[in-house]
Amino acid sequence: MAYFRWAPYVSVAERRRRAMKKMEALRKKGVDIQPVEIEGRTIARTFWGKGWCDHLEGFSDFENRLPRGRTYVRNGSVCHLAIGRGTIEGKVSGSELYNVTVQIKTLPAKKWNAVKQRCSGAIGSLLELLEGRLSDHVMDVVAHRKEGLFPLPGEMSFRCSCPDWAVMCKHVAAVLYGVGNRFDHRPELLFELRGVNHEELIQADAEAAVSAATQRGKAKRLDSDELADVFGIDLDAADAPKPDAGPARRKSTKKKTTKKKAAKKTAAKKTTAKKTTAKKKAAKNTTAKNTTAKKTTAKKQAAKKTTKKAAKKTKAAKKKATPAKKSRRKAVAAASQ
Repeated sequence: MAYFRWAPYVSVAERRRRAMKKMEALRKKGVDIQPVEIEGRTIARTFWGKGWCDHLEGFSDFENRLPRGRTYVRNGSVCHLAIGRGTIEGKVSGSELYNVTVQIKTLPAKKWNAVKQRCSGAIGSLLELLEGRLSDHVMDVVAHRKEGLFPLPGEMSFRCSCPDWAVMCKHVAAVLYGVGNRFDHRPELLFELRGVNHEELIQADAEAAVSAATQRGKAKRLDSDELADVFGIDLDAADAPKPDAGPARRKSTKKKTTKKKAAKKTAAKKTTAKKTTAKKKAAKNTTAKNTTAKKTTAKKQAAKKTTKKAAKKTKAAKKKATPAKKSRRKAVAAASQ
């Protein structure tokens, strides 16, 4: 007759020692070991970590197994925890070192778009988002029981290498609490786990702000008749602001603008050519004027020289004539005596 025998009791310290020995062997093989280390009895302290743990504890399907999981994670039994897109991998020390895998469905696009739409305009920055410094409205949207970012029980599946027959064993519960502690330090892992990009929440805010600004700009635009009434002037049809052409007419407007630019360039070239020709003509006229002025001055100088020479000749002739006149006068005077 065979009797069932209980396994010999192994203390928690001995279990941890054995688990750490196995972890060191895995590290030597190149495995990136990421243990969950909790200070004190508080598992999660930030908005994201607390929200995850509170969400798990809100489902009656898990309430029987979660207390043992809290004990395991607090005493450091979660030796390794890695979070990826739709998967959580963990190693928990018990009677042996057990491997835990949690599969979580990614967030549906419809639900993610609804979250972005409801959070638009309410998130200040990416830093505030990750630090959990959010308004009550955003917190309610993100942590909503059914429409938020946290998964529902039907979206999760568990697998553990321990002999426990339960759907959620204490090792799985310990790993799930370790996820809450990990979200305290790296909250972006929640978005990675659900297969969404947390930066899209900020982008949605920016797009909403731009669309609101453009709508305000359109609302403040006045028609030509309203402008004429306001300022008391008559606007021509050409001066009146034209309504925004639809996307079908944007190509034609682009072609028109390119043609106008080409016409402006050709007109500018023509004007520059005209200016250069006018400058050349003006330069020619100035050079001709300068040459004629030089010729007239040369003629004047030559005329002055000839007049001076004639004056000198007349003076010399007068000097020669004066002694002859004197001799005649003396002869006439002597004859009269």
